[in-house]
Amino acid sequence: MALDFREIRKQVNQLGEKAPGRAQEITMLYDRAFELLDSGPQEIERVRHTAARVVQDHDPSLRCAMPVSDELTTSFPAPTLPGKGTIIAVDGSQISPDRHAQVYYGLINLGAVQMRQGDKGAPRIEIESRLLYDEQLYTRTGIISDDSFSLKRDLNERVWLTELARKADPPVIALTDGPVELWGARQGEDSSEFGESLKAYLEALAGLEYLGVTTCGYVDNPAANLAVRFLEMGLIPEDELSSVRSRYPLRGVFDRELFKRVLGKGERSIVFAIQSRGSREYSGNLKLHFFYLNVGLERNDWIVRVEAPAWVVYNEKKLKQLHALLVDQCRILGNRPYPYILHRAHESALVSMAEKEQVSNMIINELHSRGVKVGAESPKPTLKRL
Repeated sequence: MALDFREIRKQVNQLGEKAPGRAQEITMLYDRAFELLDSGPQEIERVRHTAARVVQDHDPSLRCAMPVSDELTTSFPAPTLPGKGTIIAVDGSQISPDRHAQVYYGLINLGAVQMRQGDKGAPRIEIESRLLYDEQLYTRTGIISDDSFSLKRDLNERVWLTELARKADPPVIALTDGPVELWGARQGEDSSEFGESLKAYLEALAGLEYLGVTTCGYVDNPAANLAVRFLEMGLIPEDELSSVRSRYPLRGVFDRELFKRVLGKGERSIVFAIQSRGSREYSGNLKLHFFYLNVGLERNDWIVRVEAPAWVVYNEKKLKQLHALLVDQCRILGNRPYPYILHRAHESALVSMAEKEQVSNMIINELHSRGVKVGAESPKPTLKRL
């Protein structure tokens, strides 16, 4: 037996004793948050000004929403679905290099799905598999890290998306799963590699803008409370702003739950800009924004965050096109609202354990056939399987 269930039972009981009081406290916090969300232009402008001062004077890395209008509880119904257009979704998965394995390699697998809006034909699926080995697994400072390998996958997704959009019939709507902002180490050993990847990533994003593509990143069940963090700037006393990193007066309140009070089925919120240290790299028409969207069905609300660059959100036609398409795509899978085309891209990109083992055996057999010695598997995974 791996768990001490008697001790866990005590802790579960303690959790249960505190839960009702905490639930009541959270309800009060949600009421306070919504009161501020609905407080009107003058108060929202005050909070915006406070957030800007915090960034300038105390914490340049503050990550929060910056509303582009002062009516934060405004909602927009789903527009009419556009009659034509090419929809493209790209997703990726990977086999990360494993130092315990017999052979040291990595693999990035990308799946792309294309379909024509209004066309009843089967979607077109493409797969691109890229094996990385030997010198490709080294950086300037040593062996590639898991974070750096994931960074390569994210960059490959965006670059391939741009290549596919260039060949597609316009108008094109291009979707990826997760944030648009590229994540990686901006300091330390991996910082130089991140800088190079970011440059290539921004070039790919600019390519989508040049092509007039409507693009977004779809964040399902978002955990980043960007709007709540913005509202907290209005609740922190003036003399405590210098310690903003440790001040969370609305801790426990989530954006996705707060906007259930605002958005009906199929409705989107106003547009917010993203304030963060990393988002400064995305300037001009690449500046990152987002809105919340209720893609729920019947009685079940489901709030998602949709990230898109400035050239999309400030173009009314593109914004309406994106809004309508996402609502329509989320209806296809029934009571599990998620864009159908993104789901298919994920299915196409996914690498199973059996496929991973097959790739490993292919490499081992190839090396053996050429007289190259292959190392032994580390005892650690062997013992775990036992």
